Amino acid sequence: MKEKPWQGRFTESTDAFVEAFTASIDFDKRLYKYDIKGSIAHALMLNKSGILSDSEYRQIKTGLTEILNEITDGKIEFSISLEDIHMNIESILTEKIGDVGKKLHTGRSRNDQVATDIRLYCRDETDNIKKQITLLMEQLLSVAKIHTHTIMPGFTHLQIAQPITFGHHMMAWFEMLKRDYQRYEDSRKRTNINPLGAAALAGTTYPIDRNLTTEELNFDVTSENSLDSVSDRDFIIELISASSILMMHLTRFSEELIIWSTSQFNFVELSDSFSTGSSIMPQKKNPDVPELIRGKSGRVFGHLFSILTIMKSQPLAYNKDNQEDKEPLFDVIDNIKGCLKVFTEMMPNISINKERMHQSAKEGFSTATDLADYLVKKGIPFRSCHDIVGSIVKYALDNNLTLPEISLAKYKEFNKLVESDVFDILTVEGSVNSRNHYGATAPNQVSEAINRAYKYIDNIKNNED
Repeated sequence: MKEKPWQGRFTESTDAFVEAFTASIDFDKRLYKYDIKGSIAHALMLNKSGILSDSEYRQIKTGLTEILNEITDGKIEFSISLEDIHMNIESILTEKIGDVGKKLHTGRSRNDQVATDIRLYCRDETDNIKKQITLLMEQLLSVAKIHTHTIMPGFTHLQIAQPITFGHHMMAWFEMLKRDYQRYEDSRKRTNINPLGAAALAGTTYPIDRNLTTEELNFDVTSENSLDSVSDRDFIIELISASSILMMHLTRFSEELIIWSTSQFNFVELSDSFSTGSSIMPQKKNPDVPELIRGKSGRVFGHLFSILTIMKSQPLAYNKDNQEDKEPLFDVIDNIKGCLKVFTEMMPNISINKERMHQSAKEGFSTATDLADYLVKKGIPFRSCHDIVGSIVKYALDNNLTLPEISLAKYKEFNKLVESDVFDILTVEGSVNSRNHYGATAPNQVSEAINRAYKYIDNIKNNED
């Protein structure tokens, strides 16, 4: 049995089941890099504050660096009896360098230590997710650029509404991801705050320099209140919340790809490398990747509710409940990165059935609104135009006609102001091209939107550098 750092107060050993039940080393071991990084910064601060000698600081730093390499190389086996990654590393350090290792914990607590580790972890993973979102946005731009003139139906209520371009549709996805990127960027500001030095909850009696660790660990600012520093998990909630919204967007993308790939729509075909077959039906090609992404949203949403519930009603300051924040967080991070990666790799390999999209855009009287707008421009109030076009659509349905197939003479029966130029706006091309303003679906407007988006991406990359 490993010696516990807190056992001086106790006369009985911990129950074996309780020891395993309360231990977190099986999952918080992934924080080892951040724990060591934070410990080295803390040791440097203790040295600069005159609490550790130069020799003691060098021994601690060297020992921690060796432990980092050994863990990375898989040479260290962690102990459940030492509960967590913090105590495991401190114990290994003491074994390496003797009693000097026991001085590392001077002026800090596991409470501010774990708060520091998890903030460093969340900061790095937020940056990783932002980079992956950027890669997916770039893929969407590449697809949109190819399809600025590819006409497809736009839908409301999953019913054909008005013609749009496929490039315009991809740019709608881009806008969702742009907001996701901004949410992560914003939450990072409240993540990158240094809690180290708050100790257990009240600060410490030692003459520490918290600004030094803030600078050393590249935090933006030092936390203002020691109680809040050790008990705050808002930044985790924000990260999982941003991830939940991102997953919601990915499910919308996935659902459209799933629908579009059906034989009934036949708008797209997923690559074989991102599809699977059936064990009994040899003809099947199933969109398992987007389906699985759609399904994974449930666990991410569930983790958001989990962390909110963990924090609900917690009194200040730190409580053991907070040990339960890590597994949901880790699972969210892993799944978000996996979903972004597979979506980014899937998008360039999707085949687009332009002919089928174009034909579908001509169905469902998709240019009826254009006909109403045409009549408005003749001086007729829009509501009157709406009624007129509704009657025209009913006539077309009764006679199995499309709007362009109705004769000019018949149009004049509905309204004498209709002229032969009406047929120019009844085509899907005319409809799309007529929507020629900022943010609309006209091909030149989509091209401009893509250009603005590339500039946005360039700006992101320059800021990241």
